[in-house]
Amino acid sequence: MIERNNRPPDFREVSRFGEVPVLVTNGEALVQSNAILMHLARTTGQLRGECDPDHTMEWMFWEANRITFSISNLRFARRFTKDTPPDVIAWLEARARTDLDRLDEEFRGKDEFLLGSTISIADIACCSYLFWPEQTGLDYGAWKHVSAWLDRIRAVPGWAHPYSLMS
Repeated sequence: MIERNNRPPDFREVSRFGEVPVLVTNGEALVQSNAILMHLARTTGQLRGECDPDHTMEWMFWEANRITFSISNLRFARRFTKDTPPDVIAWLEARARTDLDRLDEEFRGKDEFLLGSTISIADIACCSYLFWPEQTGLDYGAWKHVSAWLDRIRAVPGWAHPYSLMS
């Protein structure tokens, strides 16, 4: 893993916060995954879902506050920092379980995506950290509705596992 300060100067020049992802379009850089998703949906007309933009943003802010915080930090602690104190890992895991419970409840009795029958940027934002369960130490079998939703996402034409996109 490359530390922010060790990233190439040309990357640091366009990435305002020194993080990935960054999208450069028309000579302008845009950072932060949810901002990029919102920009792409607005400029392409794709992946908007079937709800008003406020519901889309509601899910994206929930994801940033909940899934990104709990799942990504649990993954990071278990995969990349072996010296994370056990009580921190326990706290992150408890929070992740709560977040997955909430997401599972959303899909109870609903065989769709978050905002209707088509995938949207809300789905992409909320699922992004969920494709590495082995790195979090969580078995998604406990969340059958989340698992079914992830299967629906995998079935979307053009979907590829994040590992294959990074190679």
